[in-house]
Amino acid sequence: MLTKRIIPCLDVKDGKTVKGVNFENLRDAGDPVELGALYAANGADELVFLDISATLEKRKTMVEMVRKVASRINIPFTVGGGISSIEDVSALLNAGADKISINSSAVKDPNLIDRLALEFGSQCVVVAIDTRLYNNYSLVHTHGGTKPTNIDTFDWAYEVEQRGAGEILLTSMDHDGTKNGFALETTSRISQRANIPVIASGGAGNMEHFVDVFNKGKADAGLAASIFHFKEIEIQVLKSYLSKKGVCVRL
Repeated sequence: MLTKRIIPCLDVKDGKTVKGVNFENLRDAGDPVELGALYAANGADELVFLDISATLEKRKTMVEMVRKVASRINIPFTVGGGISSIEDVSALLNAGADKISINSSAVKDPNLIDRLALEFGSQCVVVAIDTRLYNNYSLVHTHGGTKPTNIDTFDWAYEVEQRGAGEILLTSMDHDGTKNGFALETTSRISQRANIPVIASGGAGNMEHFVDVFNKGKADAGLAASIFHFKEIEIQVLKSYLSKKGVCVRL
């Protein structure tokens, strides 16, 4: 049985970790480097750092922050936000990131996925998919969730795998920050079709939600932010709970 991963996500804006609800009303949650080091020490399997304003404000993810994170932690971490070229990825990987995450740039130029997978290997390429329901259709969103597209979420998930993505980071915008649970149906549908790992994001509010997303949602990893940032759930406590519920995790 494959080990399920617990991944804290740090949304970074102007050098600070922030968290909101449905991608809005952001509040400060602390220094990303310090938080990352704390999570690594407390049993996180991986970390994700997303510069949520990078694409919107046409900025590049800060390489300097990546260097600082790499010097402090000993677990894999992914960096996303404003990445649109081989040069961007090269700079981040050279600074110490293990993987990069692309979203808006992949939608704009799907061939970017192919080029990055060829240049760096699929294991480095995570495609983030921000999705929201419209009249019962799941549609992809870009630019930090601010721009809807007419791209079907399930078709896009299949395409990114075919192009060489090594992992999908699936965020339900409808569930994001609500703490009402993950989007189980959407996650399950994509996870069962995909031959690459799917990270479920958006909606974690309690430990049972993680049990559900692994068992019912078939996710390979569960990602959350506010419940970890504001110490509502400790990672080791969560992992012990999951283990007792029969979920295979690294303790």
